[in-house]
Amino acid sequence: MAETEKVALITGGGRGMGEAIARELHAEGYKLALMSPSESCEKLAGELGGVASRGVAEKAEDIQAIFDLTMKTYGRIDAVVNLTGHPPKGDLLDIADEAWTLGSDMMILSLVRMARLVTPVMQRQGKGAFVNITTFAAYEPSLVFPVSCTYRAAAGAFTKLYSDRYAADNIRMNCILPGYIDSLDHKPETADKVPMKRIGHVEEIAKTATFLLSDGAGYITGQNIRVDGGVTRHV
Repeated sequence: MAETEKVALITGGGRGMGEAIARELHAEGYKLALMSPSESCEKLAGELGGVASRGVAEKAEDIQAIFDLTMKTYGRIDAVVNLTGHPPKGDLLDIADEAWTLGSDMMILSLVRMARLVTPVMQRQGKGAFVNITTFAAYEPSLVFPVSCTYRAAAGAFTKLYSDRYAADNIRMNCILPGYIDSLDHKPETADKVPMKRIGHVEEIAKTATFLLSDGAGYITGQNIRVDGGVTRHV
């Protein structure tokens, strides 16, 4: 492929926010490599002229497989979007060790494993960018989502450490913290919690991700960008 063409690798890239991000990046001229647990990534890749591999972010072998497929197909990776599902919930101290371990694999080790693989590629290319999708509750934790809140906050810390380490290589990493988004079926009254009085759209997350991956965001790294309609309170 031409060196002017850009390649984006997206995990969780079959439905919801992942699908919206894939469509937005495709519209911006990116070639796509998508991963998701179901055939949805394959269908979307077929529609958008990309490639796909079924897998889940918590399995190292699945991360390796989509990386290998991307490099075999395109020979480069310019952008990575790390998006995963939701870990188990429960009462704080009743959550089993296995659920905490799964949360770590899903939301922390998935970022580390992807970065280990992709960073050398971006170093050779002279630039690159990652976007990690976490949650608005990462820094205002809720007992409804103990595992998610704990490890999404850790993802923000890893993102800052990564940006410190690789910013001089012109490789950036940021997090998007979505609020209540229409990728899920929220109850109508949920919108009342949001200052904007509405649920966010997946397309709004996609446009934010696309900007953060673009040269227009070339001086933004190590940040946690809240896209939540104002629902979080900390300043």
